[in-house]
Amino acid sequence: MAKPSSKPTASASDVDADRRKFLVGTTAAVGAVGAACCAVPFVGSMAPSRDVAAQATVDINLSEIPEGEAKTYLWQGKPVFVWHRNAAQIAAAKAGDTTSTMDPEPDAKRVQKPEWLVVLGICTHLGCVPIRNDEVGGWRCPCHGSQFDVSGRVIHGPAGTNLHIPPYTFVDDNTLRIG
Repeated sequence: MAKPSSKPTASASDVDADRRKFLVGTTAAVGAVGAACCAVPFVGSMAPSRDVAAQATVDINLSEIPEGEAKTYLWQGKPVFVWHRNAAQIAAAKAGDTTSTMDPEPDAKRVQKPEWLVVLGICTHLGCVPIRNDEVGGWRCPCHGSQFDVSGRVIHGPAGTNLHIPPYTFVDDNTLRIG
């Protein structure tokens, strides 16, 4: 005759409860890992692309820009006008402080050094890229005719604000860092 076991036998409901706990825990763990796997690329897609991150700051050699001339540089995918203004252009910018512009702002607040003007080359109306306009001494937007003076202030047209100024610093006398 068989000897009875000293261990109590588990009932069917106890086995089902243990199995249910295991399945719920496993499903939750797999779900959490799956959510993390989906979230990582989604959050990563919100970060700037490599080419934009590489252009977070741009160093410009100012000795490349002759006095009285402007050059265009690319910063974070946007054109930036860097203008090495001569004495006549600086005087015209200061004279523009007293004329009526659509968005009045003194030239001294728009520049760190009077001989260097640094502005984003994007029209504040619809985002077109303005072109040099020697008639007014600044820029003219080809899309809707907005005109900007030698300090990047809007003087005519549908643009309501001046050309924006990007964050910039002078690293030394010959180097400008944008960003």
